[in-house]
Amino acid sequence: MATHRSRTDAAGSGEHRSPVNGRRSARERLLAAANELFYAEGVQTVGIDRIVEHAGVAKASLYNSFRSKEDLVGAYLRLRHDGTTERLTQAINQHHDPRERLLAVFDSQAELVTEPNFNGCAFVNATTEAHGSLIDQAADEFRGWIRTMFTALAHQAGAKNPTQLGQQLHLVYDATALSGRMDHDPAVVIAARAAVEALLDTALQASH
Repeated sequence: MATHRSRTDAAGSGEHRSPVNGRRSARERLLAAANELFYAEGVQTVGIDRIVEHAGVAKASLYNSFRSKEDLVGAYLRLRHDGTTERLTQAINQHHDPRERLLAVFDSQAELVTEPNFNGCAFVNATTEAHGSLIDQAADEFRGWIRTMFTALAHQAGAKNPTQLGQQLHLVYDATALSGRMDHDPAVVIAARAAVEALLDTALQASH
């Protein structure tokens, strides 16, 4: 899954949010501006001039901090990745029961999906708009982390086929982010949790 708050995980999904203004370096201010604007409007739509203006720094500062716009997009996606993985890890670690650890992922996602500025998974959005080595690599790494997380949690829960259950949970995670963005219906998180409960009931009963 990611964010961004960019919430994908979601997908994504993450997601760091921080004020643009404040006593921070030019690089930090530029990245905060990119995080806000890219997630809300898209990596293709938002140009360098908008980011520089929003960050309140000189244009030269951008090229001193990032080699290109693609480099800035890559940094933005890394920020989303770190924010999402940190948020999900914290949610998981609040529980000891393996089933509750899995459900905690979706409870954490639900908080993001129901926020009014939720705009789906930052990684899905970026790869839909544009392709490039940094964007595709960032998306692959994020989705790989999400899949590995679900598979590991399924294994801990005692699923007979943790790889299959991990894939199924990842599909629900993706679908929740997509539905949350497209339908703007908070009930989607209730339906998603019910689907996950049913998957766990089936997979974990089959393992005993």
